[in-house]
Amino acid sequence: MDAKPQPRHPAAMSEANTDFQAALLTVRLGAIAANYRTYRRLAGPAAVAAVVKADGYGLGASCIAPALAEAGCDGFFVARLEEAIALRAISPRARIFVLDGAPADAVPALISRRLTPVLNSLSDIAAWSAAANVGHHVLDAVVHVDTGMNRLGLPGHELAVLSAESAKRLLGLNLVLVMSHLACSDDPANKLNGEQLSRFRQALAMLPPAPASLAASHGAMLGPDYHFDLVRPGVALYGANPQAAEGGIAWPSPNLMQTVAVLTARVLQLRRIDSGESVGYGATFRAKRPTMLATIALGYADGFPRALSNKGVAVVGGVRVPIVGRISMDLTILDVTDMPEPPHVGDAVELLGDHVGLGEVSALAGTNEYEILTRLRRVPKVYMGS
Repeated sequence: MDAKPQPRHPAAMSEANTDFQAALLTVRLGAIAANYRTYRRLAGPAAVAAVVKADGYGLGASCIAPALAEAGCDGFFVARLEEAIALRAISPRARIFVLDGAPADAVPALISRRLTPVLNSLSDIAAWSAAANVGHHVLDAVVHVDTGMNRLGLPGHELAVLSAESAKRLLGLNLVLVMSHLACSDDPANKLNGEQLSRFRQALAMLPPAPASLAASHGAMLGPDYHFDLVRPGVALYGANPQAAEGGIAWPSPNLMQTVAVLTARVLQLRRIDSGESVGYGATFRAKRPTMLATIALGYADGFPRALSNKGVAVVGGVRVPIVGRISMDLTILDVTDMPEPPHVGDAVELLGDHVGLGEVSALAGTNEYEILTRLRRVPKVYMGS
């Protein structure tokens, strides 16, 4: 890190107020704000709401949401009711949309905290409409239609029923958004993108007029036809390349997003081993030469993927070095033999950040950027401003 971290919120200070951290996740709030502003420019006249579910993709929604608000964001999407309640406590005036819908036992909390459910079925719509009519007031609502994901959202036969009986079924509801979700937006050549766009337009024609939203992080890169009235970036706000497929395979364009998360860990021990000696559980690595090893304080209990065993990389003193042996619960071993000078105990090692990109880590681990970020729960965090 080039600058001394400057915690901006009490939650950040409480996580990083000791002199020594074996591992540390630095979250650049200024980069998140810059990435949001990039989406504002890309979306043109469309509005932009931030997805901060899963505790801000594991990076801390209580610090991220205020930073986004300072950048002009006034709308947020979360998945769970408890996420929305926590967000409302720090964002009293923001629009907060809850993707899980409106199950009956969630209705009182949704109303009391002015949360807007994303209604995924006719039963969701019925429960929310009934609540509006019982309370004799109008409730904001989002209707989610399924256009090909086959996950959440009204399927075709329920959409037809809603279209035919919209006046009755939407009684007491203020339809503030109709949305859907793209299944293959990370692959611009996939024909399902165009099919879903066509189905979404058909769905909009069947429902009362309302603002519309189809594109999230990758979908916004498919062009203005996909923007409609609201774009919903998620993982790209946290540094993932929205012009890359899952697994980090990039399109020709460079990443427009700034690096947000920097994961570092300290060197705990150095040792030399002879040719033929093994490293780690299962002896999955054997040295082919005299080798210098550095053991660092990070493992799969911290969320660092075990799948990176014998194929991940780290950066020590500006030099890329390989991970060797199996990653264990709290420790990872590096081969630092080829460094001009070996590191010292206590030196910081970058596992994710400016030199080892989020896309590269996810590709080597055989997963996506979402999973890499959301797994890093145990690592203490420090928040840096712009």
